[in-house]
Amino acid sequence: MKQYFTFPLIIKPRFINLALTIKKKESTMNYDVIIVGTGPGGYVAAIRASQLGLKVAVIEKESLGGICLNWGCIPTKALLKSANVFEYINHAEDYGITVKDAKHDFDAVVKRSRAVAEGMSGGVKFLMKKNKIEVIEGIGKVMPGKKVAVTGTDGKVTEYSAESIIIATGARSRQLPNLPQDGKNIIGYRDAMTLPKQPKKLVVVGSGAIGVEFAYFYNAMGTEVTIVEYMPNIVPVEDVDVSKQLEKSFKKQGIKVMTSSSVEKVDVTPKGCSVTVKTKKGEEKIECEVVLSAVGIEANLENIGLEEVGIATDKGKILVSENYQTNIPGYYAIGDCTPGAALAHVASAEGIICVEGIAGHNPDALDYGNIPGCTYSSPEVSSVGMTEAQAKEAGYDIKVGKFPFSASGKASAAGHKDGFVKLIFDAKYGELLGGHMIGSNVTEMIAELVALRKLETTGHDIIKTVHPHPTMSEAVMEAAAAAYDEVIHL
Repeated sequence: MKQYFTFPLIIKPRFINLALTIKKKESTMNYDVIIVGTGPGGYVAAIRASQLGLKVAVIEKESLGGICLNWGCIPTKALLKSANVFEYINHAEDYGITVKDAKHDFDAVVKRSRAVAEGMSGGVKFLMKKNKIEVIEGIGKVMPGKKVAVTGTDGKVTEYSAESIIIATGARSRQLPNLPQDGKNIIGYRDAMTLPKQPKKLVVVGSGAIGVEFAYFYNAMGTEVTIVEYMPNIVPVEDVDVSKQLEKSFKKQGIKVMTSSSVEKVDVTPKGCSVTVKTKKGEEKIECEVVLSAVGIEANLENIGLEEVGIATDKGKILVSENYQTNIPGYYAIGDCTPGAALAHVASAEGIICVEGIAGHNPDALDYGNIPGCTYSSPEVSSVGMTEAQAKEAGYDIKVGKFPFSASGKASAAGHKDGFVKLIFDAKYGELLGGHMIGSNVTEMIAELVALRKLETTGHDIIKTVHPHPTMSEAVMEAAAAAYDEVIHL
């Protein structure tokens, strides 16, 4: 759940008199809105601001589209698609098709992923031009007086000013003291997308979305993969039934899963890495070529001027109000550098709400209790709302319906019977409290549940909503029916 903070209208910056050293300072240019960072929060906010008639500039130090388009959401999905195709080929006989001597070219797979990312970044460049948004290349630093200093690649510093400044600097791979990333033996997600050669053995530390997606990709491509997770279940933020099903599916695929375990240290050897893992039974050593640290992210807050301006932070995040204003009027923050779920679609929604407020509109606050989460492993995982445990902890009397894909005609025909749809309802009013899916293409299905929750649809409404046959989405209707003892196909 997003945390909001109420700030007084005017607060004097703590370091207002701090001298800023600007080399070769150029003249100031004025805008209505300047956005620092062009990830899915920044570039979307810029486009919406332009649509509302505001004069907009964005500042980007690397590539338009930020981490999501260049090193996250998009290129990882390209890698996963290659893994899906290779997996299909390796199981072609299951579909009555014979394919001999199927091989993959790891370098070509990586190159395709990078090409997809470059194409998407080029698309954002087109959108900037189309919407008459000025793109300023360089490293941005916010300053007192609603200004931003930008250091270009030539070292020249130029100041820009705007009525409103939005900080959308995103986040990066979190580094742990006992897992110092060197980009070769111990790597983060960016390195995992562009390794010069495929490792024979890989240890993945952490089993959130990043960890399990890369675990699936490398395993499908032929790497021996071990997942080490500190919590009792993998994908620990998900409903426990989903976590158990994913672990079962992964083990069937040949992925070793170690839960309630922690990596104590990694010794780099001439052959790769020797990983010491602490388990309930004691310490165990795992030999591998590469260790992928997937233990979360941390916000990019260093050296962007927060202290000079006096912008408040807590636990490595910028504190914001409901409309994403910081404690200093005229300065806003959105996306991964603020508290809340670090998801691209969240950042985009925040950016739109933020600039609509700046433009004088009165947008509704974002409902952080109705944000979908998706993990693109195989099987895929998607969810929205409360888990069963959370609903019980909140004091609800609940009805739970579950429909397995093993009973789905479409899933059987497609050869993807692993997984299920699980729905949780408030027994008193029929409100859909949460929805949880694991299976093929469920990331494409979750939007239905998000819309149903937004429209306050009841369980009986879902049961009476005719779903097409044969489809995977029928499982939503059947799961609702199961919750009310009306299920047909179980």
